[in-house]
Amino acid sequence: MRILVFDIGGTSIKYGCCVDGRLTEVHETPTEAKKGGRHIVDTLVSLIGAQEGYSAIGISTAGQVNADGGYIIYANENIPGYTGTRIKAELEELFHVPVVVENDVNSAAMGEAVYGAGKNHPDFLCLTYGTGVGGAIVQNRQVYHGSSFSAAEFGAIVTHAEARIAGSDYFDGCYERYASTTALVQMASAYKPELDNGRKIFENLDDPKVMEILDRWVDEIMLGLSSLTHIFNPSCIILGGGIMVQPLILEKIRQNKAKFIMPSFSHVQIQPAELGNTAGLLGACHLAMQYIQAV
Repeated sequence: MRILVFDIGGTSIKYGCCVDGRLTEVHETPTEAKKGGRHIVDTLVSLIGAQEGYSAIGISTAGQVNADGGYIIYANENIPGYTGTRIKAELEELFHVPVVVENDVNSAAMGEAVYGAGKNHPDFLCLTYGTGVGGAIVQNRQVYHGSSFSAAEFGAIVTHAEARIAGSDYFDGCYERYASTTALVQMASAYKPELDNGRKIFENLDDPKVMEILDRWVDEIMLGLSSLTHIFNPSCIILGGGIMVQPLILEKIRQNKAKFIMPSFSHVQIQPAELGNTAGLLGACHLAMQYIQAV
């Protein structure tokens, strides 16, 4: 079975095909997100039109997604006009094959569930750290969507109550303002402006002040992981996002477990994601295969 897969991010659209659940090729093209949702769909149509001999299309995308209807519930200003875009309906009408659309973190979590760090855990949480903090809940190897397909907005956990009460934005005082990669860069660049990305930060860990900043940021990560562990009692939490490839971060998180997590919950395994940039594509493939088998 050959399935076309796409992973739509703010910077690039990764795409390729899976044959019997195996990713056989991966390409990339600029998203040009500021051109809006219509431009993204037109890009998909162009890329799909160049293919033939496929059974379904699986799409992982930024934004809140109604996975049943295959449309964008909400997308922020990073992709103008994307909210309300009915991807599934349009592509099925044009190409006459089943189309599955899912949120990017949910897709990545499904990729990890089937092919990666979650394959030995039928139930787990997944978080990704980047511009913000994304989340997914996997139960019995299925994504838990909540009542309106918006579950696992872990970036909105309140970790700094006074800032939330005094703030005017829904994310003031919330987890992603303090634990995202963006937050780490802001903390480091306030100390030295030249530390304006993660790579430069990790190249300067011999500076005690930079290490202190990193340790403070790991504490912010642990505030969210502590709440999630005590609420969900998971056997496993999988951490993704480009910065999580740094072994030192996982080492520090594991060292901090006893400080933040009650002993009766200490069995939780905190694991790095294994699939990197292919997780969303593989998750979209798996979801499309599931859909075909169910109909």
